Amino acid sequence: MTDHFKGRQFNQSVITFAVGYYLRYNISYRDLVEMMRDRGIFVHHTTLMRWVQHCSPIMRALWRKRHRRTSKSWRMDETYIKIKGQWNYLYRAIDDQGLTLDFQLRKKRDFNSAYHFLKRLLKTYGLPHRLVTDQYGATLKAIKKLTREGYLHKGVHQCSKYRNNLIEQDHRFIKRQQVRSASYQSTRTAARTFYGFETMHAIHKESRKKLGLFGFSA
Repeated sequence: MTDHFKGRQFNQSVITFAVGYYLRYNISYRDLVEMMRDRGIFVHHTTLMRWVQHCSPIMRALWRKRHRRTSKSWRMDETYIKIKGQWNYLYRAIDDQGLTLDFQLRKKRDFNSAYHFLKRLLKTYGLPHRLVTDQYGATLKAIKKLTREGYLHKGVHQCSKYRNNLIEQDHRFIKRQQVRSASYQSTRTAARTFYGFETMHAIHKESRKKLGLFGFSA
C-alpha cells in the first residue's frame, strides 16, 4: 500500500491511523482532529476527509483481493441509507461465520440491483451450498434468473427469517453511521465512505482470528 501515499505530506502510519480510527469508531472528523493534536499531529478536518476518500477504495480493493476463503453458507440482505434526503440501499452479504463477503451501494432496491450484486458475489466466490435471503420480490426474481443462467443450483436458495437474523444483527454497525450519511452531498462521496466503513468492519471481524491488515489492528 506504500505507493498509494507517494507525495503526501504525512507518512503512511499517520494516515492509516487517522483513516482507520475514523472508519472503525463512531467519531467525527473534528473529534479526530483533537485526537491527532493530542499526539502532536496538527491536521485540518478537511484533510482527514480527503484521506478517507482517497484510502477507502484502496482498502476495499486490497481487502477484496486478499479475502478469498469463505464458507459455502451465505446470508444476503440490504439496509437503507439516506443521502441528501433520498433513500439509498446498501446490499450486503456475509457467511455463516459472520464474516463479510461483499457489499455495494445502490440507488434503488429493485431487480437490477439485486441481480448485479448477487451475480458479482457468485462470480467472486463460486457456487454456495446455501443462500439465505428475505422474501422481497425483486430479490426472488433475481435469484430465479441466476438459477436459469446456471449461476445457482435449484434447492440452494432458502427464505428463512430465523437464519437471516445473523445479517440483520450485522447491519447494526452500519446503522450507527446513519447520522453521518445525512450530511453527504453526493452518492459518490457516501459510497466511498461507506465502503471504508464496511472494509474496516470486515477487517475487525477477521482480526479476531489473525492480525489486522493495512497496519491497523482493529
